[in-house]
Amino acid sequence: MTTQQSGQRALPSDADSTGRTFGAEESALLSQVIESGTLNCTKGTVVRELEAEFAQQCGMPFARAVNSGTAAVHAAVAAIDPEPGDEIITTAITDMGALTPILYQTAIPVFADVDPATFNITAETIEPRITERTRAIIATHLFGYPCDMDPILELAASRNIPVIEDAAQAFGTEYHGRRAGTMGAIGCFSFQQGKHMTSGEGGLVVSKDDAYSRRMNLFVDKAWGYGDPNPDHYFLALNYRLSELQGAVALAQLRKLEDCVAARVGTASLMDGLIDGVPGVHKPATSGEMKHTYWKYCLRIDPSVINGGVDAFSKRLKECGVWSAPRYIQKPAFMCEVFRDQNTFGKSGFPFRGPHRQGLPPVEYRPEEYPGIDEALSRICVLPWNEKYTEDDVRFVADAIIQTAEELS
Repeated sequence: MTTQQSGQRALPSDADSTGRTFGAEESALLSQVIESGTLNCTKGTVVRELEAEFAQQCGMPFARAVNSGTAAVHAAVAAIDPEPGDEIITTAITDMGALTPILYQTAIPVFADVDPATFNITAETIEPRITERTRAIIATHLFGYPCDMDPILELAASRNIPVIEDAAQAFGTEYHGRRAGTMGAIGCFSFQQGKHMTSGEGGLVVSKDDAYSRRMNLFVDKAWGYGDPNPDHYFLALNYRLSELQGAVALAQLRKLEDCVAARVGTASLMDGLIDGVPGVHKPATSGEMKHTYWKYCLRIDPSVINGGVDAFSKRLKECGVWSAPRYIQKPAFMCEVFRDQNTFGKSGFPFRGPHRQGLPPVEYRPEEYPGIDEALSRICVLPWNEKYTEDDVRFVADAIIQTAEELS
């Protein structure tokens, strides 16, 4: 039974206009693009304006728009340019779109465990995964909360390993006053429908490194050297360009981003206070030195207090009119068939198998090696969150959480 059918409160949803800030600004820029007749960014101006404004907001010299968050990660990995069989350390609690680009660039994802309180990888979980084949580390700031970056950056620098930040869920997130996506070698963002700012699909990469910037700029446009004295297609690459239509929506959204983030942070702070001390329910991890920007609002459910654990808790919340996603993802990425059975290119098993891995042990992902991931996914209850939530909405959700916890304790 839906919320509307049961007569209970219908919460704003980022899947439609109830939870998004689309309006006259987007319409005006879209009309400008349509009237120009130029929908392709190679000849248009709006995508370039988006890139310039995003770079300025982040304090980065380079930003390039792409057509998805997956494309952003792909461009970043392509800039690192791994050799076949090289390894990239990342998290198994993420969207598959952040992992398959590693395989497409002939590298192998190596998964680090996570801190079960923050759901993020740490320097302590990364270090045991580093080998002589480690080519990069991808630090994913999950749900809008930053990884503990200083120890990660220090570890990476000591081994001369570049760090890619996946900030798809972390617009405006800060770590000791520094923005997520600006601390590593490359930052990746997503404009997918449910992100802090959106153009339906889309994304963007940023960097301070000239070589990485040059390579990403080429990679998203078939490696054709626009503006070079003697341009050519310099290496294997794809077309990941963002259209002017998407760019128009994204540009209008970017100009609203600060208010969007502030609204999310404000309502999350209210929620923190309302549910503080509820037995068996832990609010999202926060710190005075971090700025959490709440892509989602994630509870941790203690199964020793809540009968039936996160599954029972989520089911009861739904009956109260509050949708949630228990466990966030059904299983860690390494348990999906593409990794478990190494279903990649035909029946080759490449890049997991082949002469480039000669003399190295086979790649195996053992669930027992990831106790943090197991604990995190067995307890997490993901609540939807967006900039249109009102105080009344938050109180409605908080009342449902409190009631559910009381009934199941």
